[in-house]
Amino acid sequence: MLTRMRGRAAAAAALLVVALALAGCEPQAVWSPEPSGGSAAATPPAAAVATASDEPSLPAYTGDGGDAGIAAVEATEAVVVRVVDGDTAVFRLADGRQEKVRFIGVDTPESTIEHEPYGAEASAYTKRLLPRGRRVWLETDAGLRDRYGRLLAYVWLALPTGDPAREARSKMLNARLALDGYATQMTVPPNVRYAHVFAACVEEARSAGRGLWGIEPR
Repeated sequence: MLTRMRGRAAAAAALLVVALALAGCEPQAVWSPEPSGGSAAATPPAAAVATASDEPSLPAYTGDGGDAGIAAVEATEAVVVRVVDGDTAVFRLADGRQEKVRFIGVDTPESTIEHEPYGAEASAYTKRLLPRGRRVWLETDAGLRDRYGRLLAYVWLALPTGDPAREARSKMLNARLALDGYATQMTVPPNVRYAHVFAACVEEARSAGRGLWGIEPR
């Protein structure tokens, strides 16, 4: 009897060791390969892709009692530090970090090193909507950074209270840039969450001849 009990105890101990070993295993991160035909400037190389262990996570906004309803998106609160150009700005996060953010899904004409038609107007438009000190919310997608280390995000001027895709036209800066004719669409997988929204906004602006779509060809 004692021998059988010792045998059972040994077997149970062995199973426990195996279970603990399995529980301690960490899954390996799987990253999507670079999409064919994508923009090389917007696709991070392997060395620039952050992993769960070295990329500080952005805290999800869960409401502070001062906004109507609970956020319908996972986003982090940020404050505008400065606008770089039409589709890039610097924000300060709640923990004090400053991040240069490239707006996902849209592309405005250049207005810094290069000066493309309607670039100055696009930059001025973003500066009007993002004055220094304004509170916004940054929503990220599957890919966090571009090859230059810039954070990639959707910039919410006000949090959606219902369907984000429907409210993006009035509350998300990325969509408003496209809708008002200051940006073209630039979709770089895997960040495609609102690609259909931007496509519709660009088409509407183009049909109405708004902004850069109203420029006479030279």
